[in-house]
Amino acid sequence: MQMMKPSMKHEGESAVLVVDDTPDRLDLMIMQLRKAGYHVLAAHDGREALELAQREHPLVVISDVMMPNIDGIELCRRLRADSELQTTPVLLVSAMRVGDASAIEGLEAGADDYLEAPYDGMRLIAKVTRLTERARFDAAIRESEERYALAARGANDGLWDWDLRTNEIYFSTRWKSMLGYEDGEIGACAEEWLKRVHTDDEEALKAEIQSHIDGGSAHFEMEHRMLHRDGSYRWMLSRGMVVRNSEGRAYRMAGSQTDITERKRAEERLLHDAFHDALTGLPNRALFMDRLSHAVERAKRHDDYSFAVIFLDLDRFKVVNDSLGHSIGDELLIEVGRRLEAGMRAGDTVARMGGDEFTILLEDIKDSDVAVRMAERIQQKLVLPASLSGHEVFTTASLGIALSTIGYQRPEDILRDSNIAMHRAKISGESRQQVFDTTMHSHAVALLKLETDLRKTVTEQEYRICYQPIVSLKTDRIAGFEALVRWQHPERGLVFPDEFIPVAEETGLIIHLDRWVLREAAAQMRKLHERYPARMPLTVSVNLSAKQFSRHDLIRQVEQILCDTGLDASNLKLEITENVLLINTDSVNRMLTQLKALGVELHLDDFGTGYSSLSYLHRFPIDALKIDRAFISRIGAGGDNSEIARAIVMLAHSLGMDVIAEGVETEEQLLTLKALGCEYGQGNLFSPPLDVSDLEMMLGADANGENNLLILRS
Repeated sequence: MQMMKPSMKHEGESAVLVVDDTPDRLDLMIMQLRKAGYHVLAAHDGREALELAQREHPLVVISDVMMPNIDGIELCRRLRADSELQTTPVLLVSAMRVGDASAIEGLEAGADDYLEAPYDGMRLIAKVTRLTERARFDAAIRESEERYALAARGANDGLWDWDLRTNEIYFSTRWKSMLGYEDGEIGACAEEWLKRVHTDDEEALKAEIQSHIDGGSAHFEMEHRMLHRDGSYRWMLSRGMVVRNSEGRAYRMAGSQTDITERKRAEERLLHDAFHDALTGLPNRALFMDRLSHAVERAKRHDDYSFAVIFLDLDRFKVVNDSLGHSIGDELLIEVGRRLEAGMRAGDTVARMGGDEFTILLEDIKDSDVAVRMAERIQQKLVLPASLSGHEVFTTASLGIALSTIGYQRPEDILRDSNIAMHRAKISGESRQQVFDTTMHSHAVALLKLETDLRKTVTEQEYRICYQPIVSLKTDRIAGFEALVRWQHPERGLVFPDEFIPVAEETGLIIHLDRWVLREAAAQMRKLHERYPARMPLTVSVNLSAKQFSRHDLIRQVEQILCDTGLDASNLKLEITENVLLINTDSVNRMLTQLKALGVELHLDDFGTGYSSLSYLHRFPIDALKIDRAFISRIGAGGDNSEIARAIVMLAHSLGMDVIAEGVETEEQLLTLKALGCEYGQGNLFSPPLDVSDLEMMLGADANGENNLLILRS
């Protein structure tokens, strides 16, 4: 017996067919689709597209509306008239809006969606993705139905034959066994069928049968549930057709019954998976936003209805993944989801938004205290240890709460504000919660504006440098200056570093800023050396951020700047903070050693506020410690309070390092620091940060070798 060869699938069945008579638009769309990973077929007019579609059977057709000969709308009609292409999704591209007459005509012709031109690539890909997913889903369903039809014929699916004149129905043995009955256990009347139909489906089934009998449909077909003998309901697909006499009156109706329970369950699983997180089984973002949309609309209609959104982010979740592995991290997420669900009221929704972020929708709450108390209970549940594959793991979370009483019009707005509140809670420390207020959104918008302006500033050179003198406490003369960056904002005026440096560090712009400050300060100090040789050499101290030490070219950059500006390396002091020493001890130590080899000095800034260990501080080639102003301000405040400063001075001297005191404001602080043996001081007692012009005036006044300290304090 000769076996039949399986038919080959068309290559185009996994492709997207693009039709446009304008080459530039066609090329652009092809490029965008290919970049997104699609296989693309191209046609330059409707006639060519129709021939290509009939030959290749594409997954989706994207067509321009306005084309000669066969335009996009006519192409839709012809595709829908083709039995093999009538289900192929069609996306029409036009400058017309969806509500325009031509757009409506296109939809009536069979188009599945419209893309308004001009469009961006992301919107195109989003629509194509949706249509391709639907096409694949429909194809899978059709293939499933074909398989079921073949199986029905092979397995002798249930048959029925209904005499409409006597109301007697013949049910085949298979029809009865599908419901768990033997051949003689079901009678021959229509009630044997209808009484077993689920009550929710009974009226619709009767109406569908009657419609077919009355001539309202070419054939009868309906999916409905039927009661099995074991008490469960099974999904059945009933099909049939009437036989009419010469007068057109129906006197007989016959058909089949197919058990489609498994197919229905598969569809339910697909629907469930589309709206639920695969890891935790919780609702996903799509389902959460749908329920949140309903809550927003309900709040608009009913003044007495309130709800809240809680946005939850686990604290230090990355540590769990990095230390114990992602599988343990996944177990933790599952456990967190279980604990969150267990603490919810009926009707509330817990969703996983992705990563270690969860959201909770609290519906119909009486006041804000309900949301706050719920957040407190969540914190209490999460703080309990979790046993995960032999590991005991502790976790906490930061929670942001947004209340509907603000009067939200869109679901994404309240979700955004709960996220803002969560980040505010995280800034405050671990295991915190924060209720959103409108000032937080204003602050977030201001930060975004600040970041945007900061990015432009990198190229527009709006920075300026001020120089604060560093005074030798032994000679009372200026020993050098610290370069302090300022931002001359075109609208806000002078912006100080406390406001913009954290944003620069977070965005990575600090790399460019540090480089600019270092080059400008070195160049300016070199000019001062040339202009006032009698007062030189003076040094300049420049801060380097921790991010600089993650760059392999830091040494080369410093060396190049010294070469370009002509500043002697001994006149440059680089200040680093204690957190730099924690990045990668060995790597940082090598870089510091290489910097020292260039001849520059290294100072540890804000000492005492970080996390460096005194046990390994001696391993780094540090020349001086700078005592943070927080400790200097305590000297003389309600007592001497100089113990910490004394300890730092003693530590530095034992390690062979000098000490610089920041924030010296009073005579008492100055005298105390001198008594402790502190080498240098810096602060407003001597001088505030100076513009270059003021700095030059001060150096000019000292041209005759007068006492610098007297000049600064005069």
